Amino acid sequence: MRKLVLFLHASLDGFVEGPNGEMDIGWVSYDADLEKHAKEILSTADTVIWGSGTYQMMHSYWTSVPSNPSASQHERNHAEWIEKTAKIVFSTTLEKVEWNNSRLVKEDVEEEIKNLKQQPGKDLVILGSPRLAHYLMQLDLIDEYKITVSPVLIGSGLPLFQGHKEKINLKLIENKTFDSGAIALVYQTVR
Repeated sequence: MRKLVLFLHASLDGFVEGPNGEMDIGWVSYDADLEKHAKEILSTADTVIWGSGTYQMMHSYWTSVPSNPSASQHERNHAEWIEKTAKIVFSTTLEKVEWNNSRLVKEDVEEEIKNLKQQPGKDLVILGSPRLAHYLMQLDLIDEYKITVSPVLIGSGLPLFQGHKEKINLKLIENKTFDSGAIALVYQTVR
C-alpha cells in the first residue's frame, strides 16, 4: 500500500509560513545538503498532493524555470521531475487545473486519498500545502511526516500543527543534521 507523506520545511519555533504567508522564502536553510535530501525524499514518490494555493504558486514558478537562464541545475532537474509527476489538486474553489499530469478533485477528499493509497505506485507526497495537511491530519490520513527544521525563529505565521483534536502517536524513524544547522526528521504514524 502506498503511503501519504507530508514533506514540509519548518522554523525551529514551529512555523511553516511566515507572518505574511510566505512559505520558506528566505528563512529555510536551503543549501546543497537540503537539495540532496529533498531529491531523496521525492525519489520515493510519484504523485504530488496540493491544495489550490500551493498548486497555483508552484505552477507559476516551476513552469517558468526551463526558460529561465539563471535557473540552477537543481531547479532545472526539479522542474523536469515535477512536470512529469502526477499532481492531484484538492480544491473547492478552482474550476480547472492546466498543468501537465494534473487532476482536480473538488470533493470526497478522504475517499480519494484512501483510493490513491490502494493504487499501485510509489508514495504520495504532500509538498507544501500546510492547510490541506492540517485537514488530512484531522482525518488521520498522513502515514509519515518528513520535516526539515531550520535553525531560525520567525516569531509568527502558520504553525506546522494546527486543528487536530485527537492524539496522534508518532515514531521517529530517521533524523539527520546538516552543516547549516538544519535537522531532518522523519516520523511514522503509529496506528
